[in-house]
Amino acid sequence: MKKLIVFFMVALLVVPCSQSAYAFGKKKKKKKGQVEAITTTPAKKESKYDKFLKTPGLQTVAGSFITLHKTGDKLYFEMPLKYMGRELLIASVVSETSNPDITTVGYKPQDPIHVKFEMIDSTVFLKKVNAMTEYDQSEKSLKKAIDKNFIGAFLKKYKPEAYNNDTTAVVFEVTSLFTGNEPQLNPVGGQVMGLNVNASPKSELAYLGAVKSFEDNVSIETYLTYTCSASYFLFTFNLGEVSIKATRSILLLPEEKMKPRISDSRIGIFLTPKQYISTEEDKIQQFTFANRWRLEPKDMKAWERGELVEPIKPIVWYVDDAFPESWKQPIRDAVLGWNKAFEKIGFKNVMQVRDFPQDDPTFDPDNLKYSCIRYVPTATENAMGPSWVDPTTGEIINASVLVYNNIVKLINNWRFTHTAQVDPRVRAKKMPQDVMDESITYVIAHEIGHTLGLMHNMAASNAYPVDSLRSASFTQKYGTTPSIMDYARFNYVAQPGDKGVRLTPPDLGVYDYYAIKWLYSPIAGNLSVKEEAKVLEGWVDEKAGDPIYRYGKQQIASRYDPSAIEEDLGDDPIKAGSYGISNLKYILKNLNTWIEDDPSTEHRQELYNNILQQYVRYLMNVTYNVGGIYLTAVKDGTPGATFQPVSRDVQKASMRWVIKQLRDCDWLDNKELLSKFDLNYGVKTIVMSTMAKQLLALGGRVTLSSYLSDKPYSTREYFDDLYSGVWESTINNRKLTVGDKLLQRMMVAEAVKAVQGLTGGKSSGGGIVIGATGNGYLPSLDEVRLYGLDASGMIDRYFDVLKKMENEHETASVSAPMSLDKFGAGYGWQKALDVTAINETPAYYCSMLEKITRLVESKVNSANRDDAAHYQSLLLILKSVKK
Repeated sequence: MKKLIVFFMVALLVVPCSQSAYAFGKKKKKKKGQVEAITTTPAKKESKYDKFLKTPGLQTVAGSFITLHKTGDKLYFEMPLKYMGRELLIASVVSETSNPDITTVGYKPQDPIHVKFEMIDSTVFLKKVNAMTEYDQSEKSLKKAIDKNFIGAFLKKYKPEAYNNDTTAVVFEVTSLFTGNEPQLNPVGGQVMGLNVNASPKSELAYLGAVKSFEDNVSIETYLTYTCSASYFLFTFNLGEVSIKATRSILLLPEEKMKPRISDSRIGIFLTPKQYISTEEDKIQQFTFANRWRLEPKDMKAWERGELVEPIKPIVWYVDDAFPESWKQPIRDAVLGWNKAFEKIGFKNVMQVRDFPQDDPTFDPDNLKYSCIRYVPTATENAMGPSWVDPTTGEIINASVLVYNNIVKLINNWRFTHTAQVDPRVRAKKMPQDVMDESITYVIAHEIGHTLGLMHNMAASNAYPVDSLRSASFTQKYGTTPSIMDYARFNYVAQPGDKGVRLTPPDLGVYDYYAIKWLYSPIAGNLSVKEEAKVLEGWVDEKAGDPIYRYGKQQIASRYDPSAIEEDLGDDPIKAGSYGISNLKYILKNLNTWIEDDPSTEHRQELYNNILQQYVRYLMNVTYNVGGIYLTAVKDGTPGATFQPVSRDVQKASMRWVIKQLRDCDWLDNKELLSKFDLNYGVKTIVMSTMAKQLLALGGRVTLSSYLSDKPYSTREYFDDLYSGVWESTINNRKLTVGDKLLQRMMVAEAVKAVQGLTGGKSSGGGIVIGATGNGYLPSLDEVRLYGLDASGMIDRYFDVLKKMENEHETASVSAPMSLDKFGAGYGWQKALDVTAINETPAYYCSMLEKITRLVESKVNSANRDDAAHYQSLLLILKSVKK
C-alpha cells in the first residue's frame, strides 16, 4: 500500500512536468539513480515595434538618417534619438502641376522652415529654430537671458508609436505634416506682388506618393488639389483648381557651421538678418550675414602660395533634360563662365555642370541636395534664380534657376528693338542660332549670379559714358555695363554704321569680379568673424567713390534715383535716349521690309508694340531726372554723398527734352505699317497721355529735391516750364495739334483735381500723384510693366483690372503692397517719403489754374473754329471750379 502511495505521488509530479517540457523546454540528462529534472524557458513578449512592423501593407524605406514607414494613407518617421535636437530644413517643391500658370514645376514658393525635432517627457515636438539672435558669449550672464527669451516656437506634437528594439530610435506618425494644410509648407498661395493668392485645399483628394530616404535627407511626395483665387482690395480673380505633386525634403544641416561673413551695404548681396546683444553698445545691434556658398580650399597652404586650388565642395548644377537641345550648351556656358571670377581669387572648378542622371536612383531634382536649372514650358517671359540658406550662417544650401519657355520670345524682341539698326543678323522673324546662343547665355549667367548671392545692381551701367558705347575698342573690352547683374540689355546706343561695336553685356563685368572676391575669397590667418569683417571693409573702402564699383539698389517701393534705373545705358539719359529714338525711327521705317513670312502681321504687331514700349522707356529714363535724387550707400569718411539732388540744369533740360519729344512723336503712327494691322487709330495719343501723366505728377519730387539742394530747380520753375511747354502753341498763336489739345486737357484736369483736393472736393488721383496727397514717388502699373518690376507676371496678367483701380484711386493704393515681394530686397527698399509738410504743389496748381484761365480767355475769340471749341470746353471746366 505504501508503494502505491509513493508511485501515485511521483506520477502527479512527473506527468504535468513532462507535458511542459514537451511543449516549451529541453530534457536534461540525469545521473544514474536520479529522477530526471526538467527546466522551462518563458515565452518572449512581442514588442510594440515588432507589432508595428507587421502592420498590413507597411512599406519601409530604410535610411541612416530617418527610416520611413508608409502604410495606406499614413506616414511614420523612425528617427534615431541621436538626431533629436539637430537642425533641419524642410522645403516644399512643386514637382508636377495641372496648371503651370498657378504653380511652377521646380519652384519653392516659400523659404524652407528651419526646425528641429525634440523629445520632451516621452513626446516628440517639432520646433522652429530661433537663429535670429547672436550674443557676446564672453558675457556669461547673457546666455541665461538668451535661453529664456528666444526659445524656438512649438509647431507640432507627436505621440511615439514605438521604440526600435535597441531603443536608439523612436517611431511617430507625421502624416498631417505632409497631407494637411500646413501654411509654412504650402506649395500654392501666398503673396505675389501684393496679390493675395488664396489656395483652399481639398483634403479628401490628398494622398501620399513615393518616399525616399538617404544619408542626410528624406523626400516625401504628396498629391494635393487646391481651389485658387487671387484677391486685391475688393477684387477677386478666380484662378480655378490646380492639382500638384509636391515633394517635401527634410535635410540635416551640418553640425560644424560655416564661418559667416558680415555684410556691407555698399555691395549688393542677398542677406540673412540678425541681431547682436552685448555690452559693447547701449542697444541691441541689427546686422546681416551675407548669403554665400561654403567654399573652402582643399589645400589652404597651396592657396596661400598663390596656386589655383579646388574647393572641398564645388557648386554643382544639374541641367533639366526637358530643355530644347539647342538651349543646353548656352546654359552650360553661362554656368561655367563664372569660373573666371573664382579663378581670380585662387579657386578652380568651382562651378560644375552635369546633365540630369538617367540611371541614378538617388537623384531627385526636387530634393534640397540638388541645385538644378529647370525648364518651365509656359508663356511667361522670364527667368529667375532664387536660393535657400541656413538661417544660422547665411550658407546657401540649395538654389534653382527657372527658365520659362517664352524667355526666347523676350530675347527675340529685345535683340530686334535694341540692335536691328546695326546688326543685320537680327532683322528676321526668328533669331539665328548664334544670336540666340549668346542671348541665352547672358540671361542664364545673370540668374546664376543671383544664386551665388548677388543682387541686382541697377546703378552699374551709369558708370559708362554714353559715347563709349559706340566705341568698338571700349565695348569689346567692357561690354555695355560693369555688371551683368544690371538690367542693361543690349546696345541700343550703337548707330547704323558703327563697326565692331559689341552689342551685348559683358560675360562678367568689373563689378562682378569685385563682388565675387568680397563674397568668396578666403582670408588667411584663421581670423574671427569680426576680424574678417574689418579686412572686407577695407576692400570696399579702396573702391569708394569709383562709379564702376558703385552699388545702386533696385527701386521698387519708391523711385528717386535716375542713375539706378532698369533698362537704361550710360551716364546721360538724354543723350542715350536721343540715340535710341533715332534708332527706333530707322527700325520702324524698315519694319515692313525686314520682317518677311508674316502673313498675319502678328509678329510685326508685336515688334511694333515693343518699339512703342522702348520709346516710352527712353522718355521715362529722362523724366526720372526731374526731381531726381542720386542715392549711394556711403561710409562716413570715404568719398561720396548719401544723397545728392540732380543739378538744376539737368532737371530743366530734361523737362524741355521730354516735352519736345511729345510734340515730335508723329513718326509713331506709321500709316503704311498700321494699315496692315487690325482696326486702330494709331498710338501717338496713348503714348502722349501716358507721359503727360508722368510730367504732371512730378511736383512732389521737385519739391523734395529742391528742398535738399543748394542750387535748386524750384517748384515754381517746374510749373513755369510745364506751363510754357504745354501751352506753347497757344501762346504763339499757332494752330493746335491733336497732341497740343491732349496735353492741355490733361493739365487742366490735373489742376482741377489738385484744387478740389484743397477745397474738400474729390482728392487727386491717377498717374503717379504726389501733389496734394503728399505721397512719395511710387511706381505706377505702367512702370511695373515697363521696367519688369513684377517677376511673377501676376500684375501683367491682371493689368486691365488693376489699371482700372489705379485710375479710380491713388497710385499709392495700388502699387504700395508690391513692396511685400521681397525678392531682391536685400538691404531694404528706399521708403517713399511723405512730403506733405513741405509740399507747395497745390498752391502752384491754383496759381497755374488762374494763369491758364486768363490765357484761354484771351485766345478763345481769335482762334480758328476747331481750336475755339477746344478752348470753350476748357473754360467751362475752369470756371466750374470757382463755383
